[in-house]
Amino acid sequence: LLLLLPLLLVPLALLARTRRGRRTPPLSLLVVAGSGGHTTEILRLLSCLSESYSPRHYVFADSDKMSEAKIRSFEQKRAEKFPKSQFTLHRIPRSREVRQSWISSVVTTLYSMLYSLPLTNKLKPDLILCNGPGTCVPVCISALLLGLLGIKRSIIVYVESICRVETLSLSGKILYYFSDYFIVQWPDLKEKYPKSVYLGRIV
Repeated sequence: LLLLLPLLLVPLALLARTRRGRRTPPLSLLVVAGSGGHTTEILRLLSCLSESYSPRHYVFADSDKMSEAKIRSFEQKRAEKFPKSQFTLHRIPRSREVRQSWISSVVTTLYSMLYSLPLTNKLKPDLILCNGPGTCVPVCISALLLGLLGIKRSIIVYVESICRVETLSLSGKILYYFSDYFIVQWPDLKEKYPKSVYLGRIV
């Protein structure tokens, strides 16, 4: 839990605006899942969070055939500990396929944003948590746009994947400049990217 201190302190900034003696409100959390190890890592992070992070809205690519089953299994086990917790599942078009060209990626990412923007506006999360899948880019950009428009300010927490030892992922290189908290798991990345927060291995 100490390793996840930046994540656990996020609610304090939001709760500071509430009056003293008022009951602590839950935090709406949007989680961007990705195929393969991304979903496994993000679920490990979620297992450390308290019941205050509810409801949890999961967003993943429509071509992702693995994440939904993993998420449902995770939430089923979590319900045994927190029976009142809630979650929803949402699919959007994948912004970039593996080995997809850079030029075509711009087009598919814009297409994904057409779905991400109204979805993010509907959910209006307090906190967005992501760890590198391409799907997180249109989601986070949509959240930034909503904040700039004064509709909803969401805190973006990006946790770079454990497999990224010396260089950031493409998503990380983009969101490094826009996230509120950028967490890396290897010291070499901290040296190269001063804004990042190094906590050691957290997944």
